[in-house]
Amino acid sequence: MTERVAQQISLFRSQIENRRFDDGTLRILESVLVCKNFKSLLEVQSGLREFMRDECLCVIHGIADKSVEHKLYILDFFVRAFALVGDVESCLALRYEALILRELKSMSNQWLKVSYREWLTFAEHSLENGFYSIARKACENALSCFQMNGVHHGTYDFSDVQIINKIKRFKDFTTASGASQSVQAQAVEYLEKKTAEKSTKHSLHAADYLMHQMPQNIEERSFNAKCCGCWNGGSCFDVVRVSYRLA
Repeated sequence: MTERVAQQISLFRSQIENRRFDDGTLRILESVLVCKNFKSLLEVQSGLREFMRDECLCVIHGIADKSVEHKLYILDFFVRAFALVGDVESCLALRYEALILRELKSMSNQWLKVSYREWLTFAEHSLENGFYSIARKACENALSCFQMNGVHHGTYDFSDVQIINKIKRFKDFTTASGASQSVQAQAVEYLEKKTAEKSTKHSLHAADYLMHQMPQNIEERSFNAKCCGCWNGGSCFDVVRVSYRLA
């Protein structure tokens, strides 16, 4: 790590610790990640991810009594920051929390209402990154947008029907994808059990073969992405307390 990079990292950490959540801080982070040495870049990203996860929890606890606008602003900052350092899991978790927060507050503030397009986009991004159950839940939320608008009473047009059918097909696909990964994981477990019954030498060779032939990290990714009431005076923020099995 060069001295310049070390100085920029120190400056970024100082900005976060001083609660400077603005574009200037993000630009500092971007400058840190402009590194020609791939190995050094990975080390820098890893260190920054751990730092931001810890700081994010502290910050979220500290804004429990703030306005919804302020909370959304902070969530958006960390979503962008986690995206820059390649922490997809934390990024998606915070995006989900922001959407849920908006839904909770939309009864009294209609401008916060989450559209079906936003839920569907989030579902697509979740599926792309292996979060099948979260993608399925996002599809359900997208469908609920039409139910709230009276579609279930028959007051809808042909375009609504097409959109609803598209979301349902996507939801079915996420369900099937999750089931497929579950079966695949069971198959690997079975094969590993069978190879364990053989000699130590053969077991080692078989395990090595499976690790190279089967996709890595095939378990469904998951994070505790649900609103736990922290915005209403709760004492925790479980959405950031994610399962980092695949970090």
